[in-house]
Amino acid sequence: MGSGFSHGRINPETGTNTRLEDFVNTLSRCMDRALAEPVDLVIFGGDAFPDATPPPYVQEAFASQFRRLVDAQIPTVLLVGNHDQHSQGQGGASLCIYRTLGVPGVVVGDKLTTHCIQTRNGAVQVITLPWLTRSALMTRRETEGLSLAEVHQLLIERLQVVLEGEIRRLDPKLPTILLGHLMVDNASLGAERFLAVGKGFTIPLSTLARPCFDYVALGHIHRHQNLNKSNNPPMVYPGSIERVDFSEEKEDKGYVMVELERGNVKWEFCPLPVRSFCTIEVDVSKAEDPQAAIAKAIAKHNIEEAVVRLIYKLRSEQLDLIDNAALHKALSLAHNYTIQPELVSQLARPRVPELSASNSIDPIEALKTYLNNREDLKEIAASMLEAAHKLLAVNEEDWLETSLGEEGSNLDNQLPVGTTNSQLRLL
Repeated sequence: MGSGFSHGRINPETGTNTRLEDFVNTLSRCMDRALAEPVDLVIFGGDAFPDATPPPYVQEAFASQFRRLVDAQIPTVLLVGNHDQHSQGQGGASLCIYRTLGVPGVVVGDKLTTHCIQTRNGAVQVITLPWLTRSALMTRRETEGLSLAEVHQLLIERLQVVLEGEIRRLDPKLPTILLGHLMVDNASLGAERFLAVGKGFTIPLSTLARPCFDYVALGHIHRHQNLNKSNNPPMVYPGSIERVDFSEEKEDKGYVMVELERGNVKWEFCPLPVRSFCTIEVDVSKAEDPQAAIAKAIAKHNIEEAVVRLIYKLRSEQLDLIDNAALHKALSLAHNYTIQPELVSQLARPRVPELSASNSIDPIEALKTYLNNREDLKEIAASMLEAAHKLLAVNEEDWLETSLGEEGSNLDNQLPVGTTNSQLRLL
């Protein structure tokens, strides 16, 4: 629920944004599975809300789902992500209210530390690694005068020292999970590149690929992926539970189920049925009937209840041929849609062969040839030719008066000071 509710609309029955309802319904499906198993532990990888000060109704929607776990006495770890923090870590985090209220069975991971959690099938160690900023590991004085690369390297070194301290305190007999909200250096990015990248730092894979961890659960990246193909240990981004924007159009969304014991782990990505995003892109700049071409392109896609964007390219003279009301009607089955016309640059138009630079041609003849190749200018072609004749006649008189003068002297002697023949070109 952490990246906003764009591409939605207000549900007239509930008064709520439909994309918020999508996120809540998808989160509810995750909880249904957790309760049906039932699972021993639920870990949440961060970014509960779009920002650190979500509206009360959004907080209530999130809390209502996790309350189901509390009622079922299933322990839960809520990790703090970058969207959950105030001012990059200064001023607390929105999720900390669960700790303040003493919600039973809920652990808030807002600092790098180890939690030993008792479940119905034994104990598990969870090291929480929330979204870290420079201020969390270093003082301003320590970074003074350093380049960005030097600061980055110092941050990694500090993190390795702190993490090593937690590792040395682990009980080697208990299964261990590292739960981190972070950017690992070889991860494939999704929508988060526009949302938060650059506000933290990238962590090397080697820092986290440690044999003491049975499973590394990662948050922040929206695209599901396993960074450690050897699975020793698995380092898994489950990804976001809903699509955020069109950059995630083709990505599967879901959650991860893990079977864990010390030295042995099995995990499975479980896809969720989420709302479709659909891009319809068509170039009608060469079509005789652009409206029909666009309609045909729309008909090829299943747009019912999908978030749709229609992008069509056309020439400026085709604008009057587009029936916008018909486009809106054709897209009416979509949950939400946008229409984006794009004009094809006239500079990209192929040149008329007869007008190539290698051919010497009279200006009037050049204009005639051009007009003969422009059906859209046929109605005004005669007036354009008449205007061209008048313009050339006036320019010829001005040229003779300026260049020859009363004495009819040589043209080269009459050029303005500082001007050469090579600078006079007809365009």
